[in-house]
Amino acid sequence: MRLIKGVLVIISSLFLIITLFSLLIPSTVRISRAVVINNTHATTIVQQLLPFENWKNWHPIFTTDSATYHRGEKDSSFHLLHRQQDILLELLKSDSAAIHFLVKVKGENDVQNEILMHSLPAQEAVQVEWRTITTLKWYPWEKFYGIFLDQLTGASYEGALNALKVYIESRQGK
Repeated sequence: MRLIKGVLVIISSLFLIITLFSLLIPSTVRISRAVVINNTHATTIVQQLLPFENWKNWHPIFTTDSATYHRGEKDSSFHLLHRQQDILLELLKSDSAAIHFLVKVKGENDVQNEILMHSLPAQEAVQVEWRTITTLKWYPWEKFYGIFLDQLTGASYEGALNALKVYIESRQGK
């Protein structure tokens, strides 16, 4: 009985320490990736970002055979079915320099996204930056997951931006 009691005390103490430590980890994770697209204007990039249907031209998820997509109930929303996950892209606001949208996947945290365009007139180019903000719950496993979120998802944002760059630069020559 003493052995079981000792094991339970150690396990509950360890859980308490991990929970307290996780409270020190920020609950907001920001990821940012950028690419410079040459010989283009911000309006050309916005035309590829909105409407979301244009993503089929360059975004790696949309170009796979397994992805299906359709416009949502509201004009500002868009559904993507990829790997048995229903992904909702909901446009929040847009202008000639930025697009703000929300990505919702059932069972996961909502991710706020911003795609910003900064003109570089001296280079005749535009820097496109994709920023995401994920708000995590207080659960210890969520907080520890947040530590690795940049390594898990950052490469996909970078890949999408590079695909956008290749697509737009290849069309500029036509």
